[in-house]
Amino acid sequence: MVFKSKIKWIALFVLVLSFASLITHLSIARSSTVDLVQYSAQAGFRDDFSTTSQFFMQSMRTKRLWGPVKPLRSLQSYANPRNSYPVPNKHNNGFIYAKIFGGFANIRSSICDLVTVSRLLNATLVIPEIQASTRSKGISNKFKSFSYLYDEEHFIESLTADVLIVKSLPDNLKAERKKNAFPTFKPKNSASPDFYTKEVLPKLKKGRVIGLVITDGGCLQSILPPSMSEFQRLRCRVAFQALQFRQEIQTLGQRMVARLRAWGQPFLSFHPGLLRDTLAYHGCAELFQDVHTELIQYRRAQMIKRGIINEELNVDSHLRRENGSCPLMPEEVGVLLRAMGYPPKTIIYLAGSETFGGQRVLIPLRAMFANLVDRTSLCSKAELSDLVGPESPLPLDLFQSPPAKSEQQLKEEWKRAGPRPRPLPPPPDRPIYRHEKEGWYGWITEMDKEPEPSPMDLRMQAHRLIWDALDYIVSVEADAFFPGFNNDGSGWPDFSGLVVGQRLHISASSTTYRPDRKVLAKLLNATRDNMYHPKHNWTLLVREHLNKSLSEEGLIRQSLLSKSALFISHPLPECSCRISSAEAPVHVKGKNGQFLYGGEEECPKWFGQEILLSEPTGEEDGKSEDSETTEYESDQVEIPESNDNDKTKSSLTFDQDEEMDPND
Repeated sequence: MVFKSKIKWIALFVLVLSFASLITHLSIARSSTVDLVQYSAQAGFRDDFSTTSQFFMQSMRTKRLWGPVKPLRSLQSYANPRNSYPVPNKHNNGFIYAKIFGGFANIRSSICDLVTVSRLLNATLVIPEIQASTRSKGISNKFKSFSYLYDEEHFIESLTADVLIVKSLPDNLKAERKKNAFPTFKPKNSASPDFYTKEVLPKLKKGRVIGLVITDGGCLQSILPPSMSEFQRLRCRVAFQALQFRQEIQTLGQRMVARLRAWGQPFLSFHPGLLRDTLAYHGCAELFQDVHTELIQYRRAQMIKRGIINEELNVDSHLRRENGSCPLMPEEVGVLLRAMGYPPKTIIYLAGSETFGGQRVLIPLRAMFANLVDRTSLCSKAELSDLVGPESPLPLDLFQSPPAKSEQQLKEEWKRAGPRPRPLPPPPDRPIYRHEKEGWYGWITEMDKEPEPSPMDLRMQAHRLIWDALDYIVSVEADAFFPGFNNDGSGWPDFSGLVVGQRLHISASSTTYRPDRKVLAKLLNATRDNMYHPKHNWTLLVREHLNKSLSEEGLIRQSLLSKSALFISHPLPECSCRISSAEAPVHVKGKNGQFLYGGEEECPKWFGQEILLSEPTGEEDGKSEDSETTEYESDQVEIPESNDNDKTKSSLTFDQDEEMDPND
């Protein structure tokens, strides 16, 4: 019995000791400040591999969407004179003064032609007058006509070796000009050099002064004979070197670019090209609704009456769209960009001072890309108002209803209504509310004729020149550019064509899309019912076409369409040279036998061969189908839209697979 009682006491003692030890360890663990970390080798390897693969796929996507186009890296800008190029003589044939009508694109193209014509006629050019920015439009007294947009001093100084330029006519000739004593010409944009040498030059030598009125966006044909290559290079020097915006515009434009870069990612510039005149010219009224359709049809009727177009008023807009004659709508561009792989957080800059249709046509694009910005998003009202300078206030431009008809007029209309039995008078119209009358389109609800532009309308036209200049700076500096409507066949200069031309001249390998609207219209029609959830093969076809538009194939197609209408939209081969490379370029000639692509001279030895030496190797460019597919899927999962939970539902989901890479 004694032995058993000792065992019980020993067991009790061990139990108490164990319990005390447990309490001690728990108290030590609670008081310790060191966190216990559980590590799993498999989970750690998975996390490390996931981070590395995401970084690799992110870099691959950046290269594919934003990287330079390798086949075009050998093209370099070279607009310097090639052969003996005499300096202009002060004792020349006389003076040329000009008035330029139109918007931003027309002005820029016309100035390039004016300088070229002055060189051709060996004449002194007087700084041209931009009619959209004259003081009669109510602009600030701080600026003259030309200086409202461009830097006069830089323009004169940069062209010293090409053309003599003065700010005004000599005093003894100003009075005669006011009396219209000098001959004035109104050349077309297709005027030939023979027109100037045979018809204009004799009158210039006789009267010492001639005037030019330019309304078509140019005064000299785009394609010149091979013997006049120096004149084409002069056009390039004017467009890409001499025409520099005044300092205030240049500073704010670069500030806007810096603010876009500050977000830490590349950005794309998109110009819709939705202009009322262009839409009316091509008959694209049915692409819009309500009042916008009526406005386009009214402008088209005016063009038919003036002989600008020789077609019927009512045309099938959908057939025109399938032929590539109508623009890509912003919603369609958004679908195409999502198919290319641009994530919803991509920064898209909306260029263009005028987008016909207003903010309503931009709603789908803004739903797909929340970071859609424009100049009003990047600049304060004070910054924008400083550009236009101090202006005198204008009276409010309120809509005025037409005068009411008198009782006698109503009786006369009733008598002229036709034989009896006459129909009952129509029921009274619904009241037209104030907000329906005060817009710039308010006249169409109660008038059959568009009123003349008001002072406020004329001032806004001048302001649009500055807004287009800011958008031009941002679009040229953008990492990628997508035109909504260019090469439309009208023969008029367009904003997108100017941007594409300067990007081609400055950096031919930059990401500049040159889409074929006819091809894209067929693709969009094929998936119209499932536009936001297209099939895998459709996505591949879109990527294949847009990637081709970035490379030589798109550049060759553009040369066939745009150069005949506007030289500075495709300044090849005259204004470029090609660094020697292993691959021989494709040679393309026009109808007249001149080179449109591939006829560039070899760059001088001093030009800098290090450009090609710095290209990435093939190992860096290569990518496999698996990595591409995983990259896009990762993009859809890992990049949510910030602070936009409602818009996430409208984001597209496309399939991804291997397609042709324009960078290779």
